[in-house]
Amino acid sequence: MQAGNAIYEMIADLPPVLPVFPLAGALLLPRTQLPLNIFEPRYIDMVDAALAGNRLIGMIQPQSERNMLETDTPVLAPVGCAGRVTSFQETGDGRYLVTLQGVTRFAVARELDTITAFRQVECDFSAFSHDLTSGLGEEDVDRDGLLRTLRSYLDANSLEADWQSVTEAETEVLVNALCMMCPYGAPEKQALLEARDLRTRAETLIAITEMDLARSDNGDGGTTLQ
Repeated sequence: MQAGNAIYEMIADLPPVLPVFPLAGALLLPRTQLPLNIFEPRYIDMVDAALAGNRLIGMIQPQSERNMLETDTPVLAPVGCAGRVTSFQETGDGRYLVTLQGVTRFAVARELDTITAFRQVECDFSAFSHDLTSGLGEEDVDRDGLLRTLRSYLDANSLEADWQSVTEAETEVLVNALCMMCPYGAPEKQALLEARDLRTRAETLIAITEMDLARSDNGDGGTTLQ
C-alpha cells in the first residue's frame, strides 16, 4: 500500500519500534486519515522525531479512559495502528496540525524504557500483514445489511446522509469511514480496531449499532452523533 510518498509492500518495510500517541476514542484504520491537533510538548517532540525519521507514529488508546485521567502513563491497549504523517502544518502558536494516514495495525510486544518524553513500543505486525492489501475481503462483507443498519440509525436520530456517495463508495472505504465516524465510546472503537478482518469489522459495527438502537427503543437513551 502507499501512504504519502512511501510504499509498504510487506511487514519488513515497517520499523520494529514506533513512538505512540495514546488518545482515548481515537480510531485510525489502514488507508484512512486522522487529523490531529498536537499541542503537548512531549507530542510536539514525537512529531519532530517522526518527521526526522520514517514519519510513522502509532495511534493507540489507553486500556481504560479512567486510567488515562489518573496518570500520564496509562496502560496501553494491546493493539494500535501505525500511521504515516502525510501533512503537517505549524500554527504559529506552538501547535502542529498533522494528518496521519493509516498503514497497518500492530500488537504491542512491549513498551521500551527510553529517555524520550514520548513513549515508544516494540511492535508485532505479524497478525496484520493483510492490512497492507487494499480491498481485501470486500466480497465477504454484508454490504446490504450494513446499509440497512446505517439507514435505521440515521432515521432514529433524524439525520441524513449523502446516499449517492455512500452507494458509490468502495466497500472497504465505506466500512472504515463509518467505523471512524461512529459516535461510540473507546471500548467500542477498540473492538472495531481489533476485528480480525473487514467482514468482522462490519459485523461488529452492525452489532454495536443494533444494540444502541435497541437501548433507544427501550427508552434508555442511545448514542447521538458527536
